[in-house]
Amino acid sequence: MVAIGRYNKLKVVKKVDFGLYLDGEEHGEILLPLRYVPENAEIDDLIDVFIYLDSEDRIIATTAKPFAQVDEVAFLKVASVNSIGAFLDWGLMKDLLVPFREQQKTMEVGKYYLVFVYLDNDSKRIVASAKLDKFLDNVPPAYKVGEEVDLIIANQTDLGYNAVINHTHWGMIYSNEVFHPLAKGLRIKGYIRKVREDDKIDLSIQKPGYDRIEEISSLLLKKLNENQGFLKITDKTNPEYIHMKLGISKKTFKMAVGALYKARLIKMEADGIRLISQNEN
Repeated sequence: MVAIGRYNKLKVVKKVDFGLYLDGEEHGEILLPLRYVPENAEIDDLIDVFIYLDSEDRIIATTAKPFAQVDEVAFLKVASVNSIGAFLDWGLMKDLLVPFREQQKTMEVGKYYLVFVYLDNDSKRIVASAKLDKFLDNVPPAYKVGEEVDLIIANQTDLGYNAVINHTHWGMIYSNEVFHPLAKGLRIKGYIRKVREDDKIDLSIQKPGYDRIEEISSLLLKKLNENQGFLKITDKTNPEYIHMKLGISKKTFKMAVGALYKARLIKMEADGIRLISQNEN
């Protein structure tokens, strides 16, 4: 089935002067305008295209890449506003409508907003909404602790940062996990720390578990070798300084140091850690 508002792999069924017609199954033949036709495309070729509605509400194909598909969250800029709503630049020729009823507050030209892209059941048009709560947390979370997920930063609170998980759930990155400001709309990888009994989700932006410690231990060894075998950092060093120098939390640093110490690869000194030479082992 051809999905409007998503990428589809469709077969070329006809070549014309102004483009290609693709097999749109239940939607009939769908035009891929000439400007988007891949070089050397032939009848029966399968082409990856995005399907949407043009300015006259006709189903059309493009090889251009929108900033978001249906059922995804994106941080988009308002290109224009008129009597029916705001129009967002989402990377295609036709801008994306956010009706006034779907705006948290009146949107302004030139500003960016976090929105959820969806297919309106009544009009069959692709539209967006800034009322994310309507679309998130509608299915029970089935994440595992330590699972890697895609995050989009939403807003900062007294506790930390709200983030959208896999375009599907809300999660929280607590302040003690963050060592520099996270910009709204930022896309980053994160990890599931905990799924609570009330289905609230705690997140981490640092890889958990033993694999993470091995990774950081390797990083510390590399830094030691780059600095004549010595790093002026101890367990009393300011956490912000550790993050600035190494990009990790103080807790992770201490765990990695402990692993290296047990492996007899480093020794602890009053003002830092020192690499143990082979002659000392």
